[in-house]
Amino acid sequence: MKDDKTRCRWAETDPLNGAYHDEEWGVPVHNDKKLFEMLILEGAQAGLSWITILKKRENYEKAFDSFDVEKIAKYNIDKVNSLLSNSGIIRNKRKINATVQNAKSYILIQNEFGSFDRYIWQFVRNKTIKNHIKGMSGYQTKSNESVAMSKDLLKRGFKFVGPTICYAFMQAVGMVNDHQMQCFRYNQVA
Repeated sequence: MKDDKTRCRWAETDPLNGAYHDEEWGVPVHNDKKLFEMLILEGAQAGLSWITILKKRENYEKAFDSFDVEKIAKYNIDKVNSLLSNSGIIRNKRKINATVQNAKSYILIQNEFGSFDRYIWQFVRNKTIKNHIKGMSGYQTKSNESVAMSKDLLKRGFKFVGPTICYAFMQAVGMVNDHQMQCFRYNQVA
C-alpha cells in the first residue's frame, strides 16, 4: 500500500491482504448471503493462509453459484466431482462436502431464526467485541464466544467450524474488532 496510513501489520504483506483489510475485514456484516460466503471461505482456509483464499475468491464465487445457499444445498455427487476437478478452488473433498452440508444446515437455521444473521450475532449479544491489540503478538485464535459458536454449529450439523475457524469468521464479519489500536481502521469499524 502506497500511502501514509498505519495498518495492521499483516495487511502490509500483500496488496490483496491490504485491500481486504481496508475494505472488508472487521466491518459488521448482517447480510445472510455474505455471512454464508465468509463462513465457507474461512472453512476452506483451514490449514492454509488467508492469502491463498483471497487469490481464489473469485473462482469460489463462480464455482459455488455466487454462494447461493439454496443451490449449494442441492449439489449432488456429479457437482461435487466437478468441483474436485476445479483447479481454481481448494480441491479438498472434505471441505467441498462440508460446504454442501453447511448449506443445508444454514437453511435450517434461517428457517428457525428468521435469518442466519439473527442467529449468529447472538453469540456476541448483537454487538461487536472491541479488542485492544497493540501488535502481532496480541492476537488470539479463539475466544469463549467462538468456542460456544463452534459447539452450537457442530451440534446443528456444520463441518469445518472449529473454535479457531469461528474466531476468524468473527473477525472477518465484524463480530470482533481485532484491528490493532494504531491501525486507521480501528475506530472506523467500531
